[in-house]
Amino acid sequence: MILLFAGISACTGPSPKEAQKKVTFSIPETTVNLIIDSLKQKVGATGIVRLEKGVKHAASLWRAEDGSAEDFASFCKINYVADESQRALLFEKVSKIFESVYGHFNKITLDLKENVDLNNGPMLEIDKEFSGYSIGSHLLTDLYTNKIAFTIALNFPYFTLDEKEKFDPSLSRKEWAMARLGDAFVSRVPADLEQAASKAGAGADLYISEYNIEMGKLRSDSGKQLFPEKMVLLSHWNLRDEIKANYGNKSNGSEKQEMIYKVMQRIINQDIPEKVINNPILTWMPFANKVFENDKQITCPAEPDNRYQQILNNFRAEKAIDAFSPEMNTFILRKFSGEMEIPQADVEILFDEYLRSPQLAKVGAIIEKRLGRSLRPYDIWYDGFKARSAIPQDELNSKTTSRYPNPKAFEADMPNMLTKLGWSKERATYLAAKITVDPARGSGHAWGASMKGEKAHLRTRIPETGMDYKGYNIAVHEFGHNVEQTVSLYDVDHYMLNGVPNTAFTEALAFVFQSRDLKLLGYNNVGKDQEKLDDLDTAWSLMEIMGVGMVDMKIWKWLYANPQATASELKSAVQTITKEVWNTYFSPVFGIKDEPILGIYSHMISNPLYLAAYSYGQIIEFQLEEHLIGKNFANEIDRIYMQGRLIPQRWMEGAVGNKISVKPILNKLDKALN
Repeated sequence: MILLFAGISACTGPSPKEAQKKVTFSIPETTVNLIIDSLKQKVGATGIVRLEKGVKHAASLWRAEDGSAEDFASFCKINYVADESQRALLFEKVSKIFESVYGHFNKITLDLKENVDLNNGPMLEIDKEFSGYSIGSHLLTDLYTNKIAFTIALNFPYFTLDEKEKFDPSLSRKEWAMARLGDAFVSRVPADLEQAASKAGAGADLYISEYNIEMGKLRSDSGKQLFPEKMVLLSHWNLRDEIKANYGNKSNGSEKQEMIYKVMQRIINQDIPEKVINNPILTWMPFANKVFENDKQITCPAEPDNRYQQILNNFRAEKAIDAFSPEMNTFILRKFSGEMEIPQADVEILFDEYLRSPQLAKVGAIIEKRLGRSLRPYDIWYDGFKARSAIPQDELNSKTTSRYPNPKAFEADMPNMLTKLGWSKERATYLAAKITVDPARGSGHAWGASMKGEKAHLRTRIPETGMDYKGYNIAVHEFGHNVEQTVSLYDVDHYMLNGVPNTAFTEALAFVFQSRDLKLLGYNNVGKDQEKLDDLDTAWSLMEIMGVGMVDMKIWKWLYANPQATASELKSAVQTITKEVWNTYFSPVFGIKDEPILGIYSHMISNPLYLAAYSYGQIIEFQLEEHLIGKNFANEIDRIYMQGRLIPQRWMEGAVGNKISVKPILNKLDKALN
């Protein structure tokens, strides 16, 4: 929740003056030790660890503007709460206030972004300005100024991930919630840096949300039109989904896929003509890279390196914050050890282990046999193992467009969908009443509430002709997010434990829902041996998403090694990184070298270092699906997600009895291959 207000990236980056800000004041260690010694008599032997951590952590956050070292000593002696019953009362009061503050700020943030996120009419420049405004950017500054932050840090100190992993298994839920309260004040970042990050994060989101390709305006080199006149696809999500949709198209499916792949290459290389982006007027031949207006060829310069400038802006904003995060002084550390609570090195080791699995080449051979041709780079999105691949796309589209002509139709059907998945009518009504569906301007997303009484939002993009199957499939995915967001807020015993350990755990439930989309449409038992095919599909899609996650991590490592890089230099580096990752892990499977396709993902632009969460989401999804066999689906989902925001491995052990691992997937893959 704190991260919501801190922002994730920057549009223009901080000024050189801001980037040079440093912490210049600290409480002397001798003063800290004297404070601890003076308070030891109050706490007794059992409270020494909490006392020492609290005083040291509060001291690390104290600045010159907060007062002298003597002022800090006086503050600690007055505000340290030694009595556990009084500390518990303090915890309850702070939790209630935080729910109100976070909840209302979340609601205001939704309102500020509404005209950019939702398809509710023309977008004005003022809408973009409001979208980039962080209503909570001064919250932390104010809480430090009025000393509330120090009272909380002193009595509910921050525990590192390593320390949390060593917590006694018998630790109570309330003690876990108190530890989560300690996460509220880990570092002290100036409000202007947070505001700059938030404003530019909105700029990166906007850049991606308006990156539409007018498919009806694409032509082959011979002038052939392959796509419907009014088809508009957002990069990269819709382009990828159109590739998936054409595996069942025997007439010109591969021709369409090759054209989409060429468009992707143009975007990655930034030689796409700038004026064809989101432009329904011009006609474009992506292979020849020629542009026409009224059937006359025109000169159209390539898009400048805007794509890579967005990544640079994100990096510069986060690097400016590094100096104010002593516990996690790089964005990489903050995203993994901090936000994800899985060290980046562990993530990379897990990905490397899986991507080198010899079984993946065997899956690739099966796909080649099914396709009747050699693998192409875009076959990282091969969709033929899914049950829906046996159902004509037109049939699926007909069902979804008639059932869901607009967002409110989808919203009205949510209780029915939940009962089909096993929830009682009463429970389904309870959950669905806390979720609302909005028309998205971009690809869509799920946005949870942050206090009881507010609703989670499912944003989905629905054309005038109704929700096609691809859009429906994505909407069911987002619905899974919303169910998690609702259960883990409304049904968790302590507010400070609301949510999940990290985004991978909400992605897992979204994937679980998405895999049941056909069931929700009334299709059952669509093919024999579907379980084995599902295992092959999971293994293949996990390879794809791990590959792009590996690229994302390597890009940020390169940025920290080359902090003065230009957008052009970054573009060259990304092209090199994507090819290196491809050659290491994908070339042995595909038999092709030096492919850049892993660089197409929009997440790298608007949501940096998020992609790893998708891989963990699929791993967790697989373990959840294994656990759910033979059990009541709805009851188990409720029980599992009522755990709230424990650390990842503790959550997983509580959910299925085992830690996060790729071994179950590989074992199941072996059986499917055999």
